Amino acid sequence: MDPTASVRRRRPKSSVDHAEGKEPGGADQYLSKAVTRAIDVLDCFEDSSTVLSLKEISGRTEMPESSLFRVLVTLESRGYLRQNEDGSYRLAPKVLHGKLRERADKIRVLIHPRLQALARQFDETTSVAFLFEDHIGVLDSIESFHDIRAINKVGRVLPPYASSMGKAITALQERQVADRILEVYGLIKRTEHTVTDRYAIYAEFDHIRQAGYAYDRGEAMEGGVCMGAPIVSPNGKVEASVSVSVPLIRINEQREQEIIAGLLAATRDMADILKKG
Repeated sequence: MDPTASVRRRRPKSSVDHAEGKEPGGADQYLSKAVTRAIDVLDCFEDSSTVLSLKEISGRTEMPESSLFRVLVTLESRGYLRQNEDGSYRLAPKVLHGKLRERADKIRVLIHPRLQALARQFDETTSVAFLFEDHIGVLDSIESFHDIRAINKVGRVLPPYASSMGKAITALQERQVADRILEVYGLIKRTEHTVTDRYAIYAEFDHIRQAGYAYDRGEAMEGGVCMGAPIVSPNGKVEASVSVSVPLIRINEQREQEIIAGLLAATRDMADILKKG
């Protein structure tokens, strides 16, 4: 008798067949319908701004409203969904973080080659930032080869009123979202150039929406100029931005304009890439 036989774990036939190079054929029989329905419901919500009624979810999942109601109540009771005062639903924070991380990683992978091209074009540090619900973090960064260069650490939380990427994202949010982002971060004087007056900040946001790009002239960190532009989706939504950071010793008005033109072209390309991806 094989002494290991008693401790061997039984594998579903479909897994065995797959391991032996055979077609699974019938793997669906092992799926839980209840779990599948719950996941289908969660997949209806794309991000923090997605708000859906029972009827809308029913239409997307093709589930009868009577059955769907039980799924929604269960998901809400376990903290996966939140119900609004009007009866609609949105993702709860513990699910939303995973969704945002998944979306951020997808964006980083898709636009990285174009970010590299932008870095090569000007031989300066280029970066991407992403809006994680109520804070803006550096998602990707490619450093210049110069000895003196700007450095942007991945994971760094950006001031929404002082950094160019933070401004580029915050300025294009709805007012209540922008207010929340500023409230969460706080208005802190980071350098002598940092603007902390709320009226002046919103006036600059107005200008950014009109111009299509933002500046950080030593407001978040002294010693350089950073130009940032949003990646605008077809529906006008902005969840990411891109920047080019240049030390003061290598910047002048003509070079600024060249970089802005290149930056705007790059973010338009990135928007197209994300639309196709």
